[in-house]
Amino acid sequence: MKRHSLITALVNLRGNPRGCVYTEPLWGVPFNLYAPYVSIYMLAIGLSDQQIGLILSLSWACQIVFALFSGVITDKMGRRLTTLVFDILAWTVPSLLSALANSFWVFLVAGLINSMWRITLNSWSCLLVEDAEPEQIVDMYTWIYISNQIVGFVAPLAGLMIGLFSLVPTMRALYLFAAVMFTLKAVLTYIYTDETRQGKVRLQETRGQSVLTLLGEYRGVLHKILRAPQTLLTAGIMLVISIANLISGGFWSILVTQKLHIADRYLALFPLVKSAIILSFFFLLMPRLNKLNPKVPMMVGFIGFLASQIVLVSAPEQGYGLLLLSVFLEACSFAAV
Repeated sequence: MKRHSLITALVNLRGNPRGCVYTEPLWGVPFNLYAPYVSIYMLAIGLSDQQIGLILSLSWACQIVFALFSGVITDKMGRRLTTLVFDILAWTVPSLLSALANSFWVFLVAGLINSMWRITLNSWSCLLVEDAEPEQIVDMYTWIYISNQIVGFVAPLAGLMIGLFSLVPTMRALYLFAAVMFTLKAVLTYIYTDETRQGKVRLQETRGQSVLTLLGEYRGVLHKILRAPQTLLTAGIMLVISIANLISGGFWSILVTQKLHIADRYLALFPLVKSAIILSFFFLLMPRLNKLNPKVPMMVGFIGFLASQIVLVSAPEQGYGLLLLSVFLEACSFAAV
């Protein structure tokens, strides 16, 4: 029996791609356990909708700043060390703070520190792709996305725990578990990877140069980006998706529990359904979509996502059917885009 091309690609990974891809579930499992409940956990601690929105907005602003410095920091420290240090800072430390949080200010500090993930996103991406074969890159990112969908199947465990122990104690325990797993993922990624060839070059080139001096070199890169229509289009798409994820991630659970009156313990079932749909999409429909002009599934995906949000905000109380339809449309749309 012939193996699926994605399975073959996963088995054939070596070096840094293997070290980065194989350790990704260590991040995905804990994140998917607590992620559906973050906003209602904040509400349970005593935060208001406005305070949650403020945390999201300030975190977004900090992400822009950290993204600006991410390239410089990655070049100065090296891809491997930057990934280790900022994975722990951006994920382990905020998890510990959130586990102990009892006020708006603790959550705010945790959110601002978590914004450093923009730095490790840069360094980790360089670590993943710089020494990889060009034909591997699409398959690698596909598997990273798939792995984060597969671990979505563990999300209902959080719902069971909430049913047994209530929301706040469960979330505190899940955040502590996440801190351990995030640290383990950072350390194992460091152990099973090596500094990239380009990383070694940049370490030598940036030695003795200040961060501000290096930042000035990016003016030329900015000019090239502004003059490249394809890059601007890609950046625009990423911006739209990021804003949608920010709003949806911050307020979806609040909308579902406060407006639709869905019980807290059932929230994790919807990410499970979403993960199942996306995985089916990847393995069954993606090979066919690869033969199309990329603009076709992309436009259909954006239209489908818009439709999913209209269905969501139009759903009545206890409207499980429309809520599932919204999740279905959103899952298919993001997979297509």
